[in-house]
Order: sequence, then structure tokens, then C-alpha cells
Amino acid sequence: MTEPAETGQPLPRAFLRVGGNTIARHQLTLALALDCQRVICIARDLSPDLIALQHAAEDAGVQFHVVPGARALLQLVTGVDELLVLNEGLLVEPRAARGLLEGAHRVLVQPIETGLSAGFERLDINHAAAGAMRIPGRLVERLAELPNDCDVPSALTRIALQAGVPTVAVPAAAREGARWRLIRGEHEAHASESGWIRLHMGVEAQATPGRLLARIGVRTLGPALLHAGSGSRIAAAATIAMMLMALGSGWLRFGSAGFLLCALAWVLLLATAKLARVERDSLDPRPMTVLRKQVVAWLIDAELILLIMWNTPDRPGSTLAEQAFAPIMLLCLVRLLPRALDRPWTGWVRDRLVLAALLAFAGTLGALGGATQLLALLLALAGILIPRSKARLT
Repeated sequence: MTEPAETGQPLPRAFLRVGGNTIARHQLTLALALDCQRVICIARDLSPDLIALQHAAEDAGVQFHVVPGARALLQLVTGVDELLVLNEGLLVEPRAARGLLEGAHRVLVQPIETGLSAGFERLDINHAAAGAMRIPGRLVERLAELPNDCDVPSALTRIALQAGVPTVAVPAAAREGARWRLIRGEHEAHASESGWIRLHMGVEAQATPGRLLARIGVRTLGPALLHAGSGSRIAAAATIAMMLMALGSGWLRFGSAGFLLCALAWVLLLATAKLARVERDSLDPRPMTVLRKQVVAWLIDAELILLIMWNTPDRPGSTLAEQAFAPIMLLCLVRLLPRALDRPWTGWVRDRLVLAALLAFAGTLGALGGATQLLALLLALAGILIPRSKARLT
């Protein structure tokens, strides 16, 4: 942690932020995934970011050391140790790197054409370094022959290659996008932000309107929320606020507005889950939201039932159970049908944005009660008439 992020700036590139956390914290995620027992950082002095990194490591149960140069490693690394070496500014997707660094000793390399342009060190005519390796601890002894202020990762790479540690090429798929980057400045950190967040949001099985809006929102506002330190917590608070506003609107007989607020709460709930996943994969030390997606999803369904009941005209002589029957059956079928039928379109049935929008439209036309019964009937008929897909061997 010695190279400056920009010329003339004291901030090391290891403390540039991507996805709301420093690159050093992302590297700590990889070290913990590989079951490292000690973390050694080479830095000129202590800083608030380095102290925060130490607290995160110690909270995870590993020892943490800060040393000023190469010679200090000789006292911390023994011949029976295994050493994971990560270059300063290396940002990698933990799952991709873990599969490459588990097991045997190896120096990770990549083609010279892509490696040099990305800022990695040349190793030979065909290969550039990939910024990570796993080597025997005994090789550290040879640092005693070098100046104390040498570039330790570069020196250990040369020592490992001279000692016959095999090289392993990082596959092209593992280097795509933000999966494997060397961040050298603020502009590169910003350029990698959206790709890193998109990588950790996962892949949607079905691109329904609610899920698409949640992804767009996270990609647009996610970097600002994560850097501000709020992230999933502010999204969770907004979800609860929308749910309370929906209840108030429904109680005051503004049914269509209540349904639209429920739809917005559903989108915010999906965005909260995505932001929480980015924070979890980035080893965010701040308390994550206590919002549980499944619990809140059930609460949104309960709100939809109440909104239908409050905004459907009462029939003379009807009881509370009779008023609740149709909306309860509708939401039960909405949950049951996707489990019974393995069809692509059932993702639209799960999407409460679609359901709430239909109910809001029906409420605007004054046909909320009839629309609720019709939707329940259509879902029931779909479950009866559409055959289940047969299990296939793969």
C-alpha cells in the first residue's frame, strides 16, 4: 500500500473505492475466502483506512500486521507457511480468483497483449503478471538479498518463477469486465464501478418489469448510495416508508394510489436485496439492513389484501370473511401458481409490480372487486388447464 492513486496525492491506490469499499477491503474478502490466517500489509504509515481494514480483519478472526518493507516479512513468514500475494490495486471477483488460487502453488499470468495494456507487469515475451500468486513461504528468505524498499509483489514474482513455481493462465472469462482489473487511479475506479455492481447483482432468470426497474435503479443510484455509506439501509427505509404510505392511502380510500405505492415498495425491496448482496460480497463492515426479503414480501401481499378490501364496495349483509375471501384467494394463487408451473411467464405472476398496476387500473375504472375475482379465476384455470413441465434428465 505504497503507490499513490494519482501523481502528487498521498492516498495509496489500495484505498480507492469501488462499490462503496476500498480495493484493500475487496482483497481482504479474497484472503478470507482462501482461509488465510494472517494478513500482512506493506505500508509506510497507519491511516484511518488502514485501521478500518485492520478492524475488519480482526473481526473476521484473522491476525493483522503492518510492516514498512521487505525485510520485515522475514520475521513474520516461516518456511512452512504458504503465502498469498496480491498486487496493490488488484480488484478481482472473489469466486473467480478463489478457484485459481486454491490448492497448489502457482503464479497467475495472462497474455502479454491484454496484460500490458491493463497495467500489469511484463514477465516474458508472451506473458504478463496477473497480480496474484500462491507460493511457499520459504521463498521470502531471498528478499534479504534485495533493498528494503523494493517492490515486494514484483520481487516475489521473479523469485517464484526462478524457483520453478508453475504459472497458470487466468481464463479469458475470468478477466472479463470488472472481474479482474488493476485499478491505478480515481478515473479507473469510477470506470469499474458500474461493472462491479452489475457483477454482484447476479443474473436475472426472468426480466419482469419490477426486476428490471430494480436493476436500473441500483445501477443508477447504487454507486452514490454505497459511497455515502447508506446503501441497502436507505433503500430498506424507503421500502418501509412506501408501505406505510400505501396503507394510509388505502385507509383514506385512495385505492389506486395505494396500489401504486405498493408497487414502488416492491421495486425498492428488490433493490434493497441487490444492494445488500453487493455489500455482503464486498465484506462491508457496517451493519447490513435487517430487512428480510421474504418477510417484507409477505407484508406487501397482506397490504394488497387490505387495499382490495378497503376499496371494494361492501355488499349488503356481507361479512368480513366474505369480503376477504376473493383477495386472499388471489394472493394465495399468485404464490402457488409459480411453484406448480415451471413456465417462463410465471415470473410475471410473481412480480407484484404487475399485479399492483392491474389492481390500480381496475380501481380507477371502479371495477376492483370484479377484477380481483377475474384474476383469481384466471390463475386457478391456468393451474388446472396448463400441464406441468416434465422433469428432464440433463
